[in-house]
Amino acid sequence: SALPRSEPMDDATRQQLILAAQEARAHAYATYSDFTVGAALLTTEGRFVRGCNVENRSLGLTQCAERVAVGNAVVEGYRDFQALAIASRNGVTPCGACRQVLAEFCEDLPILLVQEEPVPETREVSLRLLLPDRFGRGGP
Repeated sequence: SALPRSEPMDDATRQQLILAAQEARAHAYATYSDFTVGAALLTTEGRFVRGCNVENRSLGLTQCAERVAVGNAVVEGYRDFQALAIASRNGVTPCGACRQVLAEFCEDLPILLVQEEPVPETREVSLRLLLPDRFGRGGP
């Protein structure tokens, strides 16, 4: 069941979201950088939609895990999200392009940054904090 946007995630849902991002990371195609990233979106319907980075020899064509997850969600009919987890070696934040793509669908979004090395830890940020004064659904 979906959580109202105002309610925080419970620990079990949070752990499932983190695990989904970690599982997605295992499928990343990062032949050139060896920097694997997995992402998982939690939809308002309570579904987990995954994405991983897909690199390309022409680096500008590389697809980030977050944008792959958003694309997968749209294909599956989901456009409203409750949270995002991103799993990487060092807990990276989304790039600027991914932040703007997320802003197309969300006014704000809790984002869990999952660091797997050297010591596993997760910190939470928000889309609003990462991308203030962004273009939204209705324009700038």
